[in-house]
Amino acid sequence: MADVYLAEQKSLHRQVAFKALHARLATDESYVRRFHNEAQAVASLIHANIVQIHSVDCIDGVHFLVQEYVPGQNLQQLLATRGALSVAIVVNLMRQVAAALQKASDCGIVHRDVKPENILLSATGEAKVADFGLARIVTPANDSSLGITQVGITMGTPLYMSPEQVEGREIDHRSDLYSFGISCYQMLAGHPPFRGDTALSVAVQHLKNDAQPLADLRPDVPAELCSIVHRLLSKTADERYQNASELLRDLRKVEFDTSDEDWPNEIGEWTTQELLALAAGRTAATQQLQAAMTTETRQQMPRPIWMWIGLTAFAAFLFGCAVAWLTRPEPLLAHGQLPRVVKFETAEEQFNHAMQIGSEMAFQSVIDYFGKDATPISESYVDKSKLQLAYLYSDQDRTEEAMRLLAELSDQQTDLQLRAMSLIRQANIYAQRGQIADANQQTFALAKLIEETGQLSPRQRQTLRTEAQTTLNPKLVPDFRLQLRGE
Repeated sequence: MADVYLAEQKSLHRQVAFKALHARLATDESYVRRFHNEAQAVASLIHANIVQIHSVDCIDGVHFLVQEYVPGQNLQQLLATRGALSVAIVVNLMRQVAAALQKASDCGIVHRDVKPENILLSATGEAKVADFGLARIVTPANDSSLGITQVGITMGTPLYMSPEQVEGREIDHRSDLYSFGISCYQMLAGHPPFRGDTALSVAVQHLKNDAQPLADLRPDVPAELCSIVHRLLSKTADERYQNASELLRDLRKVEFDTSDEDWPNEIGEWTTQELLALAAGRTAATQQLQAAMTTETRQQMPRPIWMWIGLTAFAAFLFGCAVAWLTRPEPLLAHGQLPRVVKFETAEEQFNHAMQIGSEMAFQSVIDYFGKDATPISESYVDKSKLQLAYLYSDQDRTEEAMRLLAELSDQQTDLQLRAMSLIRQANIYAQRGQIADANQQTFALAKLIEETGQLSPRQRQTLRTEAQTTLNPKLVPDFRLQLRGE
């Protein structure tokens, strides 16, 4: 929905996050309402574990909000670099996020997109829930005018959706607890409980499949904590915790080894600006101390003595600066590129890891590491990564890059399901551009692929029909149905 910038609020000399609604969405009343709904929702949530909103406004047609900036990284990034976390850290984070969700529930707000990417981590170990962009305000009178989305319209992130979200049913704060349970499972297991190649395949698992017992994956996790997480993952809301207060009560009973409670060093990333500010602060403090010492000692000591003390203090300062500089964390962009993703033994493992992270860097790593591998299995996962990259690019308005990858996939003859998925996304991009004729050409090719090829099983054909009808631009769905009937 928006671009987010790191900015300085000059009046208060502080760094803030500046979120501006995409210009192409600013003319859509529903998106504008949803954007301001986020501000309305979060403004009332004053809590240490919730990112605070400072202001919201519209200037020259630009809708924006200014919110608290949290230096560090999010939980998704931490999991990508460390994998499964220690029990002590998981319980620590669970308590903080549960407290935030209870505050939101007390204010009648359902987040609807609780996931590791929306849990920000400060360098000191504070967790802050962010991005209430999909939040829904629930009033005692159940005034639907305040709930922007309607029943039957699914919003959220498939990996973390509750079963009721998947089905488009009415949701409440217990849906957030389910999504949080998925995130907790990922913290302990190193991966989400349900994975798949498409959003639809993941969503179906939320409805039908049970997560693999955590005790099988992490024998070191206390049975009480495993039980808590699996209760959060109950398919029906009535079987889950009914509120976050109940969850916090049980978390307090979990016993664990406190010696493993140290916060990961890589949480905090010093930026260039922070390093300069730190150096400036140290310089100013040292100068003040030196001035005070000089003034005091000039009256009491002969010149050679206070001169040597001043030189010693200055030398100590230089030494301290050198140590700080040599031991500083290396900036992420120190070499002009993002840090590389660790390489796994197989393309399948690399792709599964990328699906957990969901970033451009992760999917690109599959292509970089296994793109030249001639085995059919590796090629399959490389193509799947290209499709996921195309999804990311199109969602970021990088449509030319997306279309290049999609064209490669639609031309290849091996994986017909991938070809079909690429045709669907190409049709959507053409439709967004207003090129309806080109879009319909893609849907015609899609219908022909589904109906005429003998290499797809009836189940695969039905899956693709469902995927097309649920993800295609609404302008194209009627034409697509006609093509399926051969009209």
